[in-house]
Amino acid sequence: MDRRSFLTKAAIGGGAAAAATALAAPAVAQGMPKVTWRMTSSFPKSLDTIYGGAEVLSKMVSEATDGNFTIQVFAAGEIVPGGAPAQEAVTDGSVEACHTVGYYSFGKDPTFALAAAVPFSLNARGTNAWQYHGGGIDLYNEFMAGHNIVAYPGGNTGVQMGGWFRKEINTLDDMKGLKMRVGGFAGRVMEKLGVVPQQIPGGDIYPSLEKGTIDAAEWVGPYDDQKLGFYKVAPYYYYPGWWEGGPTVHFFFNKGKFEELPAAYQSLLRSAAQATDADMLQKYDYLNPAAIKELVANGAQLRPFSQEILEACFNAANEVYAEMEATNAPFKKIWESIKAFRNDYYLWTQVAEYNYDTFMMIQQRNGKL
Repeated sequence: MDRRSFLTKAAIGGGAAAAATALAAPAVAQGMPKVTWRMTSSFPKSLDTIYGGAEVLSKMVSEATDGNFTIQVFAAGEIVPGGAPAQEAVTDGSVEACHTVGYYSFGKDPTFALAAAVPFSLNARGTNAWQYHGGGIDLYNEFMAGHNIVAYPGGNTGVQMGGWFRKEINTLDDMKGLKMRVGGFAGRVMEKLGVVPQQIPGGDIYPSLEKGTIDAAEWVGPYDDQKLGFYKVAPYYYYPGWWEGGPTVHFFFNKGKFEELPAAYQSLLRSAAQATDADMLQKYDYLNPAAIKELVANGAQLRPFSQEILEACFNAANEVYAEMEATNAPFKKIWESIKAFRNDYYLWTQVAEYNYDTFMMIQQRNGKL
């Protein structure tokens, strides 16, 4: 082949490649249509780690679609109040999505809470194992379909703290008559022990503790609790929060709107939600150690719930579970799945994980780390 012939064929080939590229661009664009959604959060911006989960997902979706799929995030109260109203807004289509915790809709149906957090269930790792590999997501969405919602995990705080108390709680008698800011499933359990549950918005907790209107309050954990200064008015910081061993924050998507999306966008939302789920737990695991040290330095007094109290709460929780299983078939179906895995999960984790962590904790206490 002479030089002139080669250059001619190369030019033709290059022109064909350019034409192919020109033809391909509209096809790609057609596969990434412009979609604009609104997402309401159940959290204020001040809770940057939980609220931030919605922003993480929004950013990932926008970057992956070159800005074609945008999700505008609104803090609680900006367009919809937090809590149950956020879920209701997704159900009725007022917004396309929300970032919330299912147990906020406990009063409507306790089944909402099962994939979020219920007393003495799984920890964060166990919850994720059940959700992603034990059929938990599918079971939850079978229930959520009745509320016009598709749900995917979108964050986890890890086991929460048991709350702030104005006085020490050493025995079951100390629980009787205690006015505590706690609701949902945990409130039902604590009522059986004589506690008087109180429903109080986050912004009213501090003054209520300060005035003695309430005796105790649960919130989240060290990083978030530190911002509200509870240690100044209720110094006893109890653990663990047995009602939230592995609390999952969810993305709720309007079912109709989700199903209208191209398959690629649906897949992207699932992937971005799972990435957000992991990211939130990692943030808390990084931020809580420093926060707990600062809280103690500022006067917070760490106290474990006694075994007597934990056992009584565990037994009371099982009574509530039995009552719900007897009257709520969807609840029973999901809870039986969780219980079956919970039994195997704690059989396994007491072998390697427990022994490794216990040994390392002993080294930490001995100042060897």
